[in-house]
Amino acid sequence: MPLVQKHLLDRGTYFGRHYATTAVCCPSRVTLWTGKFAHNTNVTDVSPPYGGYPKFVSQGYNDDYFPVWLQQAGYNTYYTGKLFNVHTVENYNSPAPGGFTGSDFLLDPYTYNYLNSTFQRNGEGPRSYEGYYSTDVLAEKAYGLLDEAVNAGKPFFLVAAPVAPHANVVMNETAHEAPRDPDNLPFEFTEPVPAERHKQLFKGVKVPRTANFNPDKPSGANWIHALPKQNTTNVEYNDHFYRQRLRSLQAVDELVEGLISRLEVHNVLDNTYFVYSSDNGFHIGQHRLQPGKSCGYEEDTNVPLIVRGPGVAEGYTAEGVVTTHADLAPTFFDLLGIAQREDFDGSAIPVTKEGFEEVRDVGERREHAGIEYWGFAMGEGIYNRNPRENNTYKALRLSGPGYNLYYSVWCNNEHELYDMAVDPGQLHNLLSPSNDTAPLAAGYPAHKVAARLDALLLVLKTCASKTCRRPWAQLHPDGEVRSLTDALAPRYDAFYEAKGATRVEYAYCANGFLEDAEGPTWEANGRAFGGEGEGGEYGYLKSGRWEDWV
Repeated sequence: MPLVQKHLLDRGTYFGRHYATTAVCCPSRVTLWTGKFAHNTNVTDVSPPYGGYPKFVSQGYNDDYFPVWLQQAGYNTYYTGKLFNVHTVENYNSPAPGGFTGSDFLLDPYTYNYLNSTFQRNGEGPRSYEGYYSTDVLAEKAYGLLDEAVNAGKPFFLVAAPVAPHANVVMNETAHEAPRDPDNLPFEFTEPVPAERHKQLFKGVKVPRTANFNPDKPSGANWIHALPKQNTTNVEYNDHFYRQRLRSLQAVDELVEGLISRLEVHNVLDNTYFVYSSDNGFHIGQHRLQPGKSCGYEEDTNVPLIVRGPGVAEGYTAEGVVTTHADLAPTFFDLLGIAQREDFDGSAIPVTKEGFEEVRDVGERREHAGIEYWGFAMGEGIYNRNPRENNTYKALRLSGPGYNLYYSVWCNNEHELYDMAVDPGQLHNLLSPSNDTAPLAAGYPAHKVAARLDALLLVLKTCASKTCRRPWAQLHPDGEVRSLTDALAPRYDAFYEAKGATRVEYAYCANGFLEDAEGPTWEANGRAFGGEGEGGEYGYLKSGRWEDWV
């Protein structure tokens, strides 16, 4: 994307450790616009009963999320493109999305149909754009809303949300009316569709052949570990799917330049923050997976975040601090001088080089991203796309000086731990029952590291507000532990590795956030270091042996 490179990467800051906390669109978007993790919004899927626009409304967020807050602060707000799944040609005004001065939304069941989209402007009825390329239609709408925003003479917020490079999806008319039935899905996925002018680009380009691409030996855990190696025909199709993604992104690239040039013409570019990101990542062939998302691995969760604007360093890559989508609403508040909300799960990302490096080097370092998912996963190509049940999991991405780790607990209570400093493809599960030796993670015995990460995940899996922002403080109220490095001190071994310990565990696999399925929680079972318990120094863990869990 040369225009993103020219206008955003070269003129702004790229945040290399930014994560979507739920690797699918609707829950991720609700997190982005509320500053809350999905376990707190209870919007955990893309469609009812656990997700989609109707769930967003029923949870009370239509009158209490970012655009509403901005209007209360004196901003005009504009939006074009996809807002949420199951925002449809039938429910678009019952109720209408709250908080927008002007809008032109993509509507289901035509949201992902590149050549047959339907938009709905302000209070008007839906309008079909059959035969027109969706991203180009959206671009013209974005330019029009930008003109409206500038001409209104008030500070403004504008979102342009194209669907590229999502798969092309043709839905049945009734696709949004009932919960998804894995055995009878009412839609058809195929590869993305590029604009006609981009169809011949990227000839011969293939999915990068990283170590975890279609590996000879199975990797991962749960259902992923049982996936067959893809044959040559399958791999060739996935390369085609990848090229179509690249091609479809070229119209998005042009949209970025179109917005930048119009901001410049209006003479407001130098006083505008421009933020570029995605609601989730994507895998194609890694771990033998068909094209799709919904997993906790790096390809699915590590997403771009680029910021350009006043005081933001140009051509700078911000590394060494982990950030998430839950941090974006707090970040926008900080940029605009709006007081932070106490119920934010995230915290503001410093966007200046000086501010970022202070947090990285001096302040309480941000090292963690809590990642969570409920329900099933499915492929979006044409091969082996049967929905995979029991894809519910909690995971933790942790990165700091001397460690780069991923830890997860699946709803069938299988565990994963990867030392990504030496295994960036997440191929060698250090907690696999098949390990013949005692593996190391970040230079320590894997079980020692896993015990700390499990405790941190126990806090994060149901955290809220400050608990999410400072989870180590829950485990160590004395303030002596602020990072994994601190927690690995030998004096804490008995605390973390105690027998009779409550660990992260599921009661059963559920397709949504159901309290009785989630297992032990910090609120009900947690006890901090120094609290009452055996020896007076540990007690947050109450039942079971570590050996039994792993």
